Amino acid sequence: MAANTPPTEERAGPAISERLASFATGFRLEHIPEAVRERAKLLMLDAVGIAFASHGHDFAAPALSAIGELDDGGESVVIGTSVRMQPRNAILANGILIHGLDFDDTHPRGVIHATTSVLPTALATAVRQGRSGADLLTAYILGVECATRLGAVAQGGFHQVGFHPTGLIGAFGCTMTAGWLMGLNAAQYVDAQGLALSMASGTLEFLNDGAWNKRMHPGWAGVAGVTAATLGKHRYRGTRLAYEGRFGLFPSHLGAVGGYDLSLATAGLGEIWELPQISVKPLPACHFTHAAVDAAIRLHAEQGNRIDEIARIEVLVPAEVVKTVCEPEARKRRPANAYEAQFSIPYLVANALRKGRLALEDIEAAALQDPETLALAAMTHYRTDPESAFPRYYDGEVILHLRDGRTLTAREAINRGSSDRPLTAQDIMDKFRSNAARHGSRSALEAIERAILGIEHAPASALAAILGQPAHH
Repeated sequence: MAANTPPTEERAGPAISERLASFATGFRLEHIPEAVRERAKLLMLDAVGIAFASHGHDFAAPALSAIGELDDGGESVVIGTSVRMQPRNAILANGILIHGLDFDDTHPRGVIHATTSVLPTALATAVRQGRSGADLLTAYILGVECATRLGAVAQGGFHQVGFHPTGLIGAFGCTMTAGWLMGLNAAQYVDAQGLALSMASGTLEFLNDGAWNKRMHPGWAGVAGVTAATLGKHRYRGTRLAYEGRFGLFPSHLGAVGGYDLSLATAGLGEIWELPQISVKPLPACHFTHAAVDAAIRLHAEQGNRIDEIARIEVLVPAEVVKTVCEPEARKRRPANAYEAQFSIPYLVANALRKGRLALEDIEAAALQDPETLALAAMTHYRTDPESAFPRYYDGEVILHLRDGRTLTAREAINRGSSDRPLTAQDIMDKFRSNAARHGSRSALEAIERAILGIEHAPASALAAILGQPAHH
């Protein structure tokens, strides 16, 4: 059978949803290697730090105000605030805070930000179910393992047809996480995944105008996951072939382009761990841009700030990322807001060439008007890279054509933060401290660090209480 040929009921054997259900019902913390558990805690810490930092940006207040208007009161925490909400509303809010700066982790093969939807779901559901911190950690890892594999099935195809897998696939990962904490049996899990099929969503149209849609995709995936799991728990019937059926997830969303491999959904479950493959972002921008930005930072170190010597800038990128970070060219060269800037190869490379860095302040409104950066962005052009190893690596190369006829080149074949060039535990803790310090006191941040790194030793509610502190000094 071809990889992207949907099986029929008769030919299928166990459906993908049934195999994932079987895996989930037998999933236990003691089955997870210690190295995977420790890395998972660092990913959680990274996410929480970003949530704190988000409170200082323009999208946070409108999001929390709107969600608060829909809320009738509850006990679930919103990270970095004293606000308490109903669980699904808190999941939506926390997803926005973690994903809002586009600084959160990425699974390269799945092209998905898994933590940003799964962690808020695990936190709210574990507390509501009265579960332990160890259970929260277990459910988080389960959701990440399922979501990253499902994302990998598409082999980058979702982006090519305009869907955002973090929202789309995130709904299924969150269904598994919530279901585990609710104690679903295999049949309930199958129903829940089938129902999530009708809730999963997220498109890339935001790329055309810098809208805020993307920021809410992960939280909405969590809302869908909890809803689907609860319906499944009560045996509200869901479709069995959620992923591979005639109108299942992959045929319906990727039918026009094909190229997906259904075997990747369950390959190596429980034996090969995907969580350690997750890349932690060293830079606050779309992961597709990182290699080019780091290459530009290296060129700045070699060239200094002699930008007047540059006649033309050429950036080599994987063909698969062009629609996301290179087009439409006019808007990419002059981004109107932070979100457009974070998805702009011309702007980010120009900024790095001029300043030798990329920091959160470089995507704020004032920086986007810098005339020297914009002049460099205007002379930046892209070309697809025939030697790219995407999606294994999000590689990139920058070539400077100088006015005297010389060329300077820097290539990042393996993007910093990837599994083959990972950020260390200390790197991730430093990133957490830097981000969270923007809106949290030192004592609060130290308490959060201790609570997450020792999550197995306290109830989930203890972690929630520490996270639910006001985001200010």
